[in-house]
Amino acid sequence: MGAARAGQHSSDGQRTFALNRKASHNYSFEDRFEAGICLLGWEVRGIVEGRAQMSEARVALRRGEAYLLNCGISPPANIDAGASPKPSRSRKLLLRKSQLRRLIGRVQRSGYTLVPLSIYASGRKIKLEVALAKGKKRFDKRATLKQREQDREARRALKRRSRGG
Repeated sequence: MGAARAGQHSSDGQRTFALNRKASHNYSFEDRFEAGICLLGWEVRGIVEGRAQMSEARVALRRGEAYLLNCGISPPANIDAGASPKPSRSRKLLLRKSQLRRLIGRVQRSGYTLVPLSIYASGRKIKLEVALAKGKKRFDKRATLKQREQDREARRALKRRSRGG
């Protein structure tokens, strides 16, 4: 699920359609879940064509159910006349009751939030990867950037050393 760019196949054969790149910068992840999404026909076509946008997307829990909010899916060019597309409507997420109960408890008691990470295909179904996450503070973000830069420098040094230069 993780390393593929949007529109590409990952190593395990899944095709990723949209990524939430801001999520890893703003949150630290505890658990990851796979959820199905209730979609209309034109939404599936829009996602497959790469018209999904997740930068402002979030997951909300209402009346014991999970919903995907603010995920913009633009309608495809050849949409039928009977459909009335609403690009950023709320979409129900399909999770098991046991998963929902656990998520609701963690979100209400522990100060966690649910963050959508990616939309991908698993077989013939469109799935959403959701993470149970805690928001990062400003110093956490700086520490993450510093660690990433140190790792990058170490990789460069190893590459130079292995080339013999």
